[in-house]
Amino acid sequence: MTDLVTERLILRPWSELDVKAVVEEARQPSWAADFPSEGDTVIAGVIAENPEWLSPSGHRLIVERSTSEVVGSLGLFWPPSDGRVEIGYGVVPSRQGRGYASEATAALTEFALSLNEVHTVHANVEPSNPASARVLEKAGFSRCAATDELVSYQRTVS
Repeated sequence: MTDLVTERLILRPWSELDVKAVVEEARQPSWAADFPSEGDTVIAGVIAENPEWLSPSGHRLIVERSTSEVVGSLGLFWPPSDGRVEIGYGVVPSRQGRGYASEATAALTEFALSLNEVHTVHANVEPSNPASARVLEKAGFSRCAATDELVSYQRTVS
């Protein structure tokens, strides 16, 4: 499995050791002080129960290149359904506001859209979370639908 590298980040697939460390709360020296967040812990638990999620098309850790620290995670909820795949992301509070979530989301989306079985990457955001909506907009997503509970965004093959 290859890493995705951006200007400031490395997006590397979770390893079995990463999952075990998060699930067992075994603090690693390569983690930012506030990693894992609640979302990272949830994802690690799901991966532990579904090891097939350890794939190039699955979930990745977000590593800050300047410090080599893990600062979050993101992933594609695989496999695609009718050419559509959902993306989720999270960056620890100490690194929020730096554009990392948008940079990582854009890179993983470009990767997904390069795969034959994917033509659309989508995400849902609660209206009470405008920061997450900005992440998607900065990553090239367009708003495509909304209800009182969720706003939907997508990015398609161009």
